[in-house]
Amino acid sequence: MELQKGKGAAAAAASGAAGGGGGAGAGAPGGGRLLLSTSLDAKDELEEGSAYRSYQNLPLMDWSLFVLVWYFPSQVYLLPRNTERLERCMSIVTSMTTGVSEREANDALNAHVCKGPPQHEEICLGLFTLVLTEPAQAQKCYRDLALVSRDGMNIVLNKINQILMEKYLKLQDTCRTQLVWLVRELVKSGVLGADGVCMTFMKQIAGGDVTAKNIWLAESVLDILTEQREWVLKSSILIAMAVYTYLRLIVDHHGTAQLQALRQKEVDFCMSLLRERFMDCLMIGRDLVRLLQNVARIPEFELLWKDIIHNPQALSPQFTGILQLLQSRTSRKFLACRLTPDMETKLLFMTSRVRFGQQKRYQDWFQRQYLSTPDSQSLRCDLIRYICGVVHPSNEVLSSDILPRWAIIGWLLTTCTSNVAASNAKLALFYDWLFFSPDKDSIMNIEPAILVMHHSMKPHPAITATLLDFMCRIIPNFYPPLEGHVRQGVFSSLNHIVEKRVLAHLAPLFDNPKLDKELRAMLREKFPEFCSSPSPPVEVKLEEPVSVEMDNHMSDKDEGCYDNAEAAFSDDEEDLSSRGKKREFRFHPIKETVVEEPVDITPYLDQLDESLRDKVLQLQKGSDTEAQCEVMQEIVDQVLEEDFDSEQLSVLASCLQELFKAHFRGEVLPEEITEESLEESVGKPLYLIFRNLCQMQEDNSSFSLLLDLLSELYQKQPKIGYHLLYYLRASKAAAGKMNLYESFAQATQLGDLHTCLMMDMKACQEDDVRLLCHLTPSIYTEFPDETLRSGELLNMIVAVIDSAQLQELVCHVMMGNLVMFRKDSVLNILKHPEALSCLLLQLRREKPSEEMVKMVLSRPCHPDDQFTTSILRHWCMKHDELLAEHIKSLLIKNNSLPRKRQSLRSSSSKLAQLTLEQILEHLDSLRLNLTNTKQNFFSQTPILQALQHVQASCDEAHKMKFSDLFSLAEEYEDSSTKPPKSRRKAALSSPRSRKNATQPPNAEEESGSSSASEEEDTKPKPTKRKRKGSSAVGSDSD
Repeated sequence: MELQKGKGAAAAAASGAAGGGGGAGAGAPGGGRLLLSTSLDAKDELEEGSAYRSYQNLPLMDWSLFVLVWYFPSQVYLLPRNTERLERCMSIVTSMTTGVSEREANDALNAHVCKGPPQHEEICLGLFTLVLTEPAQAQKCYRDLALVSRDGMNIVLNKINQILMEKYLKLQDTCRTQLVWLVRELVKSGVLGADGVCMTFMKQIAGGDVTAKNIWLAESVLDILTEQREWVLKSSILIAMAVYTYLRLIVDHHGTAQLQALRQKEVDFCMSLLRERFMDCLMIGRDLVRLLQNVARIPEFELLWKDIIHNPQALSPQFTGILQLLQSRTSRKFLACRLTPDMETKLLFMTSRVRFGQQKRYQDWFQRQYLSTPDSQSLRCDLIRYICGVVHPSNEVLSSDILPRWAIIGWLLTTCTSNVAASNAKLALFYDWLFFSPDKDSIMNIEPAILVMHHSMKPHPAITATLLDFMCRIIPNFYPPLEGHVRQGVFSSLNHIVEKRVLAHLAPLFDNPKLDKELRAMLREKFPEFCSSPSPPVEVKLEEPVSVEMDNHMSDKDEGCYDNAEAAFSDDEEDLSSRGKKREFRFHPIKETVVEEPVDITPYLDQLDESLRDKVLQLQKGSDTEAQCEVMQEIVDQVLEEDFDSEQLSVLASCLQELFKAHFRGEVLPEEITEESLEESVGKPLYLIFRNLCQMQEDNSSFSLLLDLLSELYQKQPKIGYHLLYYLRASKAAAGKMNLYESFAQATQLGDLHTCLMMDMKACQEDDVRLLCHLTPSIYTEFPDETLRSGELLNMIVAVIDSAQLQELVCHVMMGNLVMFRKDSVLNILKHPEALSCLLLQLRREKPSEEMVKMVLSRPCHPDDQFTTSILRHWCMKHDELLAEHIKSLLIKNNSLPRKRQSLRSSSSKLAQLTLEQILEHLDSLRLNLTNTKQNFFSQTPILQALQHVQASCDEAHKMKFSDLFSLAEEYEDSSTKPPKSRRKAALSSPRSRKNATQPPNAEEESGSSSASEEEDTKPKPTKRKRKGSSAVGSDSD
């Protein structure tokens, strides 16, 4: 459902007594439904788990609550994942207030609250849930909530913050609107801590996003802040946060009349706060200048700029000038507020969990999700500022093979598609350089820029050149009156970089032969101190410390550092080719050094309990698959024991992914797909975890423990995701258990089914296209909400499949086994179908003639070729009576004609050599396809008569082979009365049938039916329907 747009939605959200919300998504289901739920959303409760309980002790104004969520993502996923408790609390409140007077209801609620803190929390959360899900009762419930709350609404405020940080994207539209209404009421009531909720709400407004829902949220929050201006002025941090947020959003809001109107409201709001409370805004620091530069041409801000530069005292007596702002570092809480919680989670995951060289699928997902529209160009600055100023990895991460910050920033720079966006992104990267002071600023803020230039020199010298050129030209051009300060800031940055040995020497960078002469001359002129090196360039890598950005052990991968990012803009074939080369480079050494694997797991073994260590060693020494499976089952059993230390899951996962590297190399799908080969392929030791998972109930603690183990494995080996999908698709033990993948996805660090599914299918696409095609039908069938809401997966598939695989998928679509797109958009999506696919799409538009049906049936019947079945099924749906008459005619002709005559077919095409067995095979395939549908094609009289005719004359082998098909005709014969049949046989008997048909023994009835068919071919009859068994058909082609 779509949110209401603009002022109307905000006004609807602000409506009070009439229903406390309405507006957006008013048609969404109420009655306790908060989220767009998944199967896992019905298991845990929101308040369980140590992570949440630790948050409850934090003051709402304390930003450390958010820091916990942002910087400890592993804790985030310990939080329960649904609203079951909220709904239970709501039912408690409902049971106490239904059917009684208002006074009695208030007495009952107060009495329950007085029993103790748990009961107080139940009533508060129950009333809160009713506010969100029942707009008509919202005003009354809020009044009751204000009366019974004993903690100043602290429980409700904590809950709102938690939902905003974790569940906002899954909220029903009605609940979103009600949440805005509730926050408005809290602000009106002056509830202490409501300012923290407003700041969390502003964080959900995405930059570079002008979709209706995002615009509605931006305007709704702005209306609250504008209406309650006096309340806003009481909080300095809220003033600064609101100014920073809406100054940034102004840039995105242009074009339509609605956006222009919102933009003007934002301009007026920011200007009033900047004019009246400039010193509160001063706490933003130097990034306030950067944002004001972006809006400098708006008339109101032009006047403000004149005062900032020429008359700073007019803004505040304590404001001495723009240099005061520029020398003040921006706090990380401002840089972080312009990324939504989901963006932050994904970025932090990449910078803390993803290995360098394996980042492509994560970057691809992030780009599709947030950076794929023209409006999203402005978001890149927010991301770069966040990475430089907020993401400061520990020494342990810096010295590991985790994806470094400079690689992500280099990728972001390559995704800029406009000059303005590229310039702003470069300014965001160098912004802390311009007025850098070692005493106030951090080396981590300036380190990414120098490392992007250093690592890009070999594979992408153009990136290094443009950044060096920008660094030189920004000095005189940023603000000419302060050129000396900017020069000193850049010089201090470079000097600090060398002192801290981020790079041992800058000469190899500044005086590199790959740079053009003019740029090198400019660098020598600007920075002569750094253009002479006492050591050759090759020694730089040897002298660098391990603690700084992996420079010494990542240098061999520099050449491919941005290939992953540029794949989105390169030709598909080139992308596949380069990917293939990289994959060969990465895995070839592993194949050669398999014997050294025991050495690799030694550090992990020391961290395991003795009994578990022994089993892992047995697993390592196992000589065959069966023995390894037995040991693996013992390991799983030990993990599921009550006294197992869950902290060992991560170490165990590291051991398993090292031991089973061979599982993730080569093709997963058997060459010949049969039930036996599929079952054999899922007999690997690692798949025992999947099998045990399938045998458990989802509410079992052991189930959660195995999910945690898989989550740890997924972090270390992302391919485990599509291996799980394959197991659920191929194994008999997993029949009907595909929903387990959703539980797995929710348990991973990604925490989202759509994200996890798309990434796993992308990994499968890169590794095994056959497996991708094999999984596609079940993926679309089991997860329609995730696969059909965008063309992401479809584009992924059609980019790599060959013509045979394309034809197979199209046949599945035509047969109704597979729905890959909405509104019959086959022709718009399948860009390059081969001949059969084109023919199939053409035939579906045509009304079938007997000749067309004959040609289609002439195609050999094969289990993997669904061409004939798919088009027959389509004709069954559209032209069932006509198709039945044609098939009857073809059956009787091919059964009645002697073998000699069957060989004398039209010589125009060999495809026309149709045999009786072919027709029966195709009909049996069609019957199986229609088994679970409401289509009654095989109950039509012409088909049943023809089957009776054939059954009586065919041999025992065919009767046995097509027994299920012929049983349909026997049922028809049993349900028919004898006299009408006798009359019809007598009426339709003719000499022609005896002359042209070979009479089988004891087949008098079938002879009559055959005669009838021949007679109908020669005599024109009026069209008759409703089970008359005849129709005008084309003449015999013979």
